[in-house]
Amino acid sequence: MKNGFKITDAHCHIYPEKIAAKAVTGIETFYEADPFPGNGTVPDLIRLGGENGVDRFIVQSVATSAHQVRSINEFIASRVSQYPDKLTGLGTLFPGSPTLREDYEHLRSLGLRGIKLHPDFQGFKIDDYRCLEIYEMCERDNFPILMHTGDSRYDNSNPNRMLPILQIYTGLTVTGAHFGGWSVWDEAKSKLAGIPNFYVDTSSSMHYINDPRKVRSLIDAYGADHVLFGTDYPMWSPEYELDWLFKLGLGDEEMRMILSENAEKLYGAI
Repeated sequence: MKNGFKITDAHCHIYPEKIAAKAVTGIETFYEADPFPGNGTVPDLIRLGGENGVDRFIVQSVATSAHQVRSINEFIASRVSQYPDKLTGLGTLFPGSPTLREDYEHLRSLGLRGIKLHPDFQGFKIDDYRCLEIYEMCERDNFPILMHTGDSRYDNSNPNRMLPILQIYTGLTVTGAHFGGWSVWDEAKSKLAGIPNFYVDTSSSMHYINDPRKVRSLIDAYGADHVLFGTDYPMWSPEYELDWLFKLGLGDEEMRMILSENAEKLYGAI
């Protein structure tokens, strides 16, 4: 709780303790980033979040090969079972896996509440034919997807790839991380804002945009009822990200939606 608001961090990466340092270093290298404030473990996530008023965390990780899928999903589910009052888990899938349907049913049987996909890390385009079976299953079951979106260095996850999927799978709920398009925020807003089944999160964006008026314009374009607060832990501290959000001059109702209510609607994160 911070300033009277319940807070859910809707975008958190976690790793087993024995590989967390290596995983965090790999992400730092991929994004050419300064050292992260978090170490990628659940105890650190809960400590850092708790110190800054975060009540609940949506946690996930991504598989970079098909054989990693089940072990990652079982790891996420095990951590959720350890901290059920703090964590809500998302599973991962690997497009094109020969056991895709079985992996999907397995992660649902574990009680995970959605799927995280990262086209740039996993090496596929959002509109790749290998992904269509995932979208069909998730649309059928009203099972949400958190999708990494945007990177001007690549053409895997940019708005031109996201738009046709949203137009075809109109019953599929997708949250586009990083305001719908990291480093291509204006293009994402022009193409994707106003699509009813598309949400965005705030993670890893406000620092780079570095303009409160532009951040506010993105929230206004998508609508506060379609924006989720997220830190992209371990990349950013909740203190920094929340300070950014609270200085935008949003109303209390808008803040409640962004900070917790939209995550509860999508993932049942209560």
